[in-house]
Amino acid sequence: FATFPPLGLVLVVMLGIGVAEHTGMIAAALKVFVSKVPKVTITFFLVVAGMLSSVAADAGYVVLIPMGAAIFMGMGRHPLAGIAAAFAGVSGGFGANILPTGLDPMIAAFTEPAANLINPEYTVNPLSNWYLMAASVPLVGIAGTWVTEKVLVPRLGEYRPEGGMIVEEVNNEVTPQERKALKWSMISVLIVLALVAAAIIPSDGLLRGEINPLTGSPSMQPFYNSLVPIMFIIFFVAGLVYGIVSKTIKNDKDVSDMTAKSMSTMGLYIVIAFVAAQFVAYFNWSNLGSVLAVKGSDGLNAIGFTGIPLLIAFIIIASLVNLVMGSASAKWALLAPIFVPMLMLMGYSPEVTQAAYRIGDSYSNILTPLLPYFPLVIVFAQKYDKTAGIGTLISMMLPYAIAFMIARIPMFIVWIWLGLPLGIEGPIYYEQAAQTGHSIELHDEKPEQLTQSTYYIEESVY
Repeated sequence: FATFPPLGLVLVVMLGIGVAEHTGMIAAALKVFVSKVPKVTITFFLVVAGMLSSVAADAGYVVLIPMGAAIFMGMGRHPLAGIAAAFAGVSGGFGANILPTGLDPMIAAFTEPAANLINPEYTVNPLSNWYLMAASVPLVGIAGTWVTEKVLVPRLGEYRPEGGMIVEEVNNEVTPQERKALKWSMISVLIVLALVAAAIIPSDGLLRGEINPLTGSPSMQPFYNSLVPIMFIIFFVAGLVYGIVSKTIKNDKDVSDMTAKSMSTMGLYIVIAFVAAQFVAYFNWSNLGSVLAVKGSDGLNAIGFTGIPLLIAFIIIASLVNLVMGSASAKWALLAPIFVPMLMLMGYSPEVTQAAYRIGDSYSNILTPLLPYFPLVIVFAQKYDKTAGIGTLISMMLPYAIAFMIARIPMFIVWIWLGLPLGIEGPIYYEQAAQTGHSIELHDEKPEQLTQSTYYIEESVY
C-alpha cells in the first residue's frame, strides 16, 4: 500500500487543485467563461464549461449547476433545462477536457500496474488519452446542446413557478477584485509554462534525457515523468496568486488550511487505494491476472470476438458497472487488472483499454442515483419544482446519456480506425513480442509436475 503508485501521484495533484479550488479561482473562472459567451451559444458553452469544471473536484456541481438554472431562468427559459445541461456537461462529459485534470494521473496509475502483469517494464503516461479526451469536448458540447434545445426545452415548456414558491437568487457576478486576481493568476500560469518550455525545448534542457538512438534527439522521458509535479505547480501557483490578490489568502495558515481541506476529501480514495493495492498485489502473487488474460484472450479469439466489437462491448460493460458503482477509481481498480492484460494479449495497448473505460464511465454517470452528487442536483431542481425527484432527474438525463453514447463511441471507433495517437505516448496497438521480447504461454500440466501453481506462467525469450 505504501508504495502503490496511484496513492502519491493523485494526492500530489489534489494538493495543487485544492488551493486553486478553495481560493475561489476555479469558480470565478467558470463564471467569467459562461458570462462572456453570446446568449445564442449559451447552452453549448454551459455544457462545455461543465466538462472543463472537472479540473476541480466539485466546482461544477456546486457552482455551475445552480448557475445554469439561474442563467436559463434569466433568459425566460425553464431553469430545469439549465440544470440538466450543466449536469450533462459536468457528469455526462466527465473526463472529456482540453486541460489535464486530476483524473488523468489517477486512472493512468491504476492502468500501469495492470499492464505490468504482462510487461513489467511498461509505463503509462498520465496524458496518454489527452488528445482523444480534448477532441471529445466539442462533440459532447454539440450533442448536449442538441438534446437541450430539441428535446428537453420543448418537453419542459414554459416555466411557471408554483404559488408561494420563492426562488433564491444565485450570484453569478464576478467582482472587479476577482477579475484582477484572475488576470494575475493567468499571468502566473503563463510564466510557469514558459519555464517548462525553457526546460524542454532546448536539446540540453533540464527536462530532456539521453539521446534516443532512433530519433537522434534527446529523450522527452524526463518531461513525461514530471507531468504530475508540473500539474501540481501550475494549479498551486495559480491558486496562490489568485488567493493573495483576491484576499482569500491572508497568511500561510490559510494555505495550509486549504490543502488540508483538499486532503480531507480524499479519505474515500485512500481507502480505495488500500484495497486496490492488495487486489493488484494478490493478482501479481497468484498469477491470476495472467491466467485470466490468457484464457480470456484465447476464448475471445476462438469465437472471433475481437477488434472493434470487443472494444464496444467493453465500453458497454463499463457503463453498466457504473450504474451500481459510482467511484471511477474503484471501478477501474476492479476492471483494469482483468481487461488491460487481456486486451494487451489481443494486440491493444493499455491506453486503448483505458480510453474505452473512460468513455463508458462517463455517459452513464448522469443516470445512477449512486453518484455522490445526485442528491445535490435533486435539491437544486426542487428549488424550482417541488415535485422533482429521482425519476424526474433520470427522465431528463436519459436523452443526454443516449446522445453522448451515440456521439462518443463512433468517434472512438473512427479514431482507432485512423490509427491516431490517443495522447502523449498513447499508442493504439501493443505488440508484445516485438516490443519486449517476451511472451506468455499457458501450460496445463499434471499437479505433481508443477512447482508452484496449477498454471505455470512461462517466459520465453526470442
